Amino acid sequence: MDIMIKEELAKLIEKFGGTSVSIYMPAHRAGRDTEQGPIRLKNLLKKAQKYLLTTGLRSRQIQTLLRPAENLLNDGPFWQYQNDGLALFLSAEGSRYYRLPLRFDELVVVTDRFHIKPLLPLFAADGRFFVLALSKNAIRLLECTRFSISKIDLEDVPTSLAQALRFDEPEKQLQYHTGTSAPRVGRGRPAIFHGHGAGSDEAKSNILRYFQEIDKGLQQLLREEKAPLVLAGVSYLLPIYRESNKYPHLVKKGIEGNPDDRSDEWLHQRAWEIIHPLFMKAQKQAAMQYHRLARASSDLSCNDLDKIVPAARDGRIETLFVSLGVQRWGIFDPRSRTVQLHDKEKAGNEDLLDFAAVHTILTGGTVYALEPENMPDDAVIAAIFRY
Repeated sequence: MDIMIKEELAKLIEKFGGTSVSIYMPAHRAGRDTEQGPIRLKNLLKKAQKYLLTTGLRSRQIQTLLRPAENLLNDGPFWQYQNDGLALFLSAEGSRYYRLPLRFDELVVVTDRFHIKPLLPLFAADGRFFVLALSKNAIRLLECTRFSISKIDLEDVPTSLAQALRFDEPEKQLQYHTGTSAPRVGRGRPAIFHGHGAGSDEAKSNILRYFQEIDKGLQQLLREEKAPLVLAGVSYLLPIYRESNKYPHLVKKGIEGNPDDRSDEWLHQRAWEIIHPLFMKAQKQAAMQYHRLARASSDLSCNDLDKIVPAARDGRIETLFVSLGVQRWGIFDPRSRTVQLHDKEKAGNEDLLDFAAVHTILTGGTVYALEPENMPDDAVIAAIFRY
């Protein structure tokens, strides 16, 4: 499944000018429900076409703009490999789609930039986490939200100790023997490792080098990520991996036990038990800081959209609280630094809550995407400024 990293978000938000179509829809991972996907997308494309007709585009231009999405309607394999939600972005510059572990509501937005707000839970401080399941014979990397799990393909990461050390001299490898099953064509028999601990210093050294290769691949895959990472593995392996780790958001507490015997769902549940208190603690501390500043009438706290939008563009926001499921349509003029709000969506408008959140993320701030009833001051947006 696709992984949405900050670099991808930047590409979407930095696309300015020209008509842009953003489509969000729920999806189904397997079963007969996957047949609903093409029907749902077809209906959303009809809605997009109606919006586009109001922008002054000609029918031929609209057809060209929507064609990449229409080509997916009859792509059977595409619909068989889905996640919880599907997001499509169409413009004259090209198209992108992402199958993501978020359950989206149906939404079509046509403006002069892509609409990003439904993606915020992936980048908000309480939105996502990773689980790395380690053993000598296999590894798994899971991308998780509170309610979903996705297994990430590890193309450039060794998936076993034998693979990591395959170029070493045999006498320098951790001892293992091959299984008794018949070898596969073009491959040796699967390696089966013995022992319950790291064993000799040489064995530990080999495991450490194996984990260093894993970490090297993860550094590339998770670059610019801020989501916490939980380790799962037998107790003696976890401290060895920590020696090799360079990912700055590795959680101290891990899941002990052989993950090869556990399902993705079991690992997700145990990881959430570790992660959830950390998420809530950070969110509570941020909210308390906001309330302290607000009670002191500090200029560093604000719930005024007219002030927050330009501050987000300037990179002045340290922490942003933004309400999910709510839009504030309008226009921000960077030259005059003014905000114009409208009662409903109009041509050329954008959701200014979305605008503030995205620019906060891109400038290194922290965003909490909350349900309206959990927002500070019962506002739709609130911020703590850096200065």
